[in-house]
Amino acid sequence: MQRVLIANRGEIAVRVARACHETGLTAVAGADAVHPGYGFLAESAAFARAVETAGLTWIGPPPAAIATMGDKLAARAAVERAGVPCVPGTEIAPGDTRAAARQAGGLGYPVLVKAAAGGGGKGMRAVGSEGELADALAAATREAEGAFGDGRVYLERLLVRPRHVEVQVLGDRHGTLLHLGERECSIQRRHQKIVEETPSPAVTPRLRAELVRAALAAARAVGYVNAGTVEFLLDRDGRFYFLEMNTRVQVEHPITEWVTGVDIVAAQLRIAAGAPLGFAQADVVPRGHAIEARLYAEDPAASFFPSAGPILALREPNGPGIRVDSGVTTGSVVPLEYDPLLGKISAWGSDRSSAIARLGAALRDTAVLGPTTNLAFLQDVLAHAAFLRGETHTGFLAEHFPAWRERADDAVAAALAAAVAASRPVASAGGAPAANPTPWETLGAWRLGR
Repeated sequence: MQRVLIANRGEIAVRVARACHETGLTAVAGADAVHPGYGFLAESAAFARAVETAGLTWIGPPPAAIATMGDKLAARAAVERAGVPCVPGTEIAPGDTRAAARQAGGLGYPVLVKAAAGGGGKGMRAVGSEGELADALAAATREAEGAFGDGRVYLERLLVRPRHVEVQVLGDRHGTLLHLGERECSIQRRHQKIVEETPSPAVTPRLRAELVRAALAAARAVGYVNAGTVEFLLDRDGRFYFLEMNTRVQVEHPITEWVTGVDIVAAQLRIAAGAPLGFAQADVVPRGHAIEARLYAEDPAASFFPSAGPILALREPNGPGIRVDSGVTTGSVVPLEYDPLLGKISAWGSDRSSAIARLGAALRDTAVLGPTTNLAFLQDVLAHAAFLRGETHTGFLAEHFPAWRERADDAVAAALAAAVAASRPVASAGGAPAANPTPWETLGAWRLGR
């Protein structure tokens, strides 16, 4: 394995390229190995098989494992056989609303309609009563068909105020399968994570032992190799249930790298090349606490609507214990066609409070001029008293930020606008504006993303 094709874009492409360069591999557009990042190709068994059929090295899990874990119904069946608890749920016959109503009643409302081939929060609808079921089934089916080409949906009991906790696993082709601890990812909008941390403030040593045992059992059930993440929901009574397995590197992998010292992407490359992982479970000794915030070009005050366009100025934070995984620079254009993730800012501290404080300071040191971002929203989340107490759950944003609005801070906006203006040619003697105005001078309703 000498040249790696990175079949992705943005910050994860930069991240994978860096790992390739550090291990002496070349990242190019024609290659003998393919790393899919964490996009849809990373979860496509057909793509993985095509790569292998072409004689290339697939840097990911076996296609069969991707296929099983990518089908939520097949995944549930596989892990249940391995003794892993699942959220109570049931498959439903397509178009049979009457039978679905009986099954939903048996589970007990509220229930969740979920796409069998789903991911990223698509094809999901919460249902509070039987009267809402038919519309939810129809909408979820349409969305699943459009997003995944597979309109199958199923029902699951909707847990109230659960935590989203996941376990990172690594397995090589020589029989080593180990975990790198858990991450908590409960701060979500539209079923997608925006803040993650490790370790979880809710997980005790005893619960951690049970979680990682279940995660490894789930991975073994499908013959898992390479990096993957087994996700669970944790209820208020401390019971956990299998949610899904993500058969790829996760967006939030940097925080696990912070506390374990393990380079997960380099491990992926090593495993794919056929080498042993090179360390054992006993060698993984977590240290401190790490937390990550995802910086998006979107407007939290407008239902997190994406914001596209050019980035006029970008200031990223730095300093001890700060890491930035970024896919953009000043002059980059945020497109309409893709996920609006600009990058991730993560921080490490000796304990949870110091990690949060360090990340908060890093976010305050960050500035984006051009598209609207969620930067101010992230700062408010980190500063919320319930978050600081560790009282997080998947409904946290809906409960505590139902109608968030950014606080006015004209001083910062004016300072950045002045910096842009200072780089402009001086106006003509007659006072007319300079030719070729900057985007800042012509974008009208755009505002400072912070």
